[in-house]
Amino acid sequence: MNHQIAFAFFALLILALFALQRERKVRTSKALWIPTIWVMICASRWVTEWFHASALVPDPAKLASGSPLDRSIMAGLLAVGLLVLLCRWRRVTATLMMNWPILLFFSYCFMSVFWSDYPGVAFKRWIKAIGDLVMILVVLSDREWLTAIKRLFVRVGFILIPLSIMLMEFFPNIGRVYSPEDGRMAYTGVTQNKNSLGMLCLIVGVATAWRLVMLYRNSHHRSRQFIAHGIILALVVSILIIANSMTSLLCFLLASGFIFAVNLPGKKKILRIHFMAGAIAGGALLVFLLPDAFAMITHAVGRNATLTGRTELWSALLKMKMNPWLGTGFASFWLGDRLNYIWTFFVWHPNEAHNGYLGMYLDLGWVGVALLGVILLTGYRNVAAAFRRHPEVGSLMLGFYVTAIFYNFSEQAFRQNDPIWIFFLMAIMNIPALYSKRHVIPREPLEDEVSQEELEDSTVPIHQGVV
Repeated sequence: MNHQIAFAFFALLILALFALQRERKVRTSKALWIPTIWVMICASRWVTEWFHASALVPDPAKLASGSPLDRSIMAGLLAVGLLVLLCRWRRVTATLMMNWPILLFFSYCFMSVFWSDYPGVAFKRWIKAIGDLVMILVVLSDREWLTAIKRLFVRVGFILIPLSIMLMEFFPNIGRVYSPEDGRMAYTGVTQNKNSLGMLCLIVGVATAWRLVMLYRNSHHRSRQFIAHGIILALVVSILIIANSMTSLLCFLLASGFIFAVNLPGKKKILRIHFMAGAIAGGALLVFLLPDAFAMITHAVGRNATLTGRTELWSALLKMKMNPWLGTGFASFWLGDRLNYIWTFFVWHPNEAHNGYLGMYLDLGWVGVALLGVILLTGYRNVAAAFRRHPEVGSLMLGFYVTAIFYNFSEQAFRQNDPIWIFFLMAIMNIPALYSKRHVIPREPLEDEVSQEELEDSTVPIHQGVV
């Protein structure tokens, strides 16, 4: 199959998937395309990297300066997103007031810019981090916010996953890379590296597994939607296996298992959530406290006890001199002399800590870690509360909460413009619509049903009376 035929085939596949998924009776704002484009860029490659393959090669100078084109595109999306939020200021204000831990965290991140060695770079990255929050608010402030969340995942998954398969199989100069150290080939698809490809499959896979469970539970589910999501799930699993992205595969299985378990028939489901969370947290703690058990598990999944050099990197990072309470400043550790120093000892040139919690400590110190802990604790409370009020929404939030917690043990995802960070924040947010007595949670429309919203032009804000 030549390139033209392959491109035409996958283009038709994407169109067919969207046709199978199409929901004619449910409408969302056109503004949903703003966060869709933002997430698609964050989950794949920067625009510059699509035109310059050399941009994928690590360069300390480029890491600090960035690309003017990419900066302009992200700034434009951020500006349009802010305009949308300005038009929805009542709903946005209500949401922000209910999520003060997140605001406190971002405020501290801004303060840390002033003690960074590179305040200009840190401030630009903080602005991009605010962009993540803006995009989340654009989605959650949509009047059909649950449908908006579903469509965000559909658009990202239905486009990027088939394109990754196409690039991996038929455009190897784009969809594959070779290690300069040992010459090994790794699949990248639409992303920058193997780990990024696994992360993309992880977030799409968790959302797709949740969608399939919800469709199965709905006695009036549409078989065509089930087929579309089933195809995507099959492609996701195949990519995870082919790319050998073990962290993403294990997190996908764990999060999907959570979603499936909490949706099993029975009473006291919230107690089931607490029990499962406690059991897994306790098991993870024992594994890390018992070296023999840790080594046995890592060998069982095809990895060595150093987690492919990660433990050696962690040891080296913890020995570096820095302010342990305040850190080096927001997103400032992997810059300048520190980066050059680390690269002299590690030939694979890491530009992240490969542990989200350690990465938070390096940038923001113990204060940042403490604020992250507050976000995690309040986020778990919010997820549990959402599950009590609406299990469909709560189970999705639970899936992404579990994903973020465990993914950050061996990868760094608690950072700006990372898809897992974006969906983690979306999952733990208090949504005013969930607590409003005047708002009815959207549900799946029946095949021949005419929605009342189509007959009436509702103008009552969903946040009214909610603070």
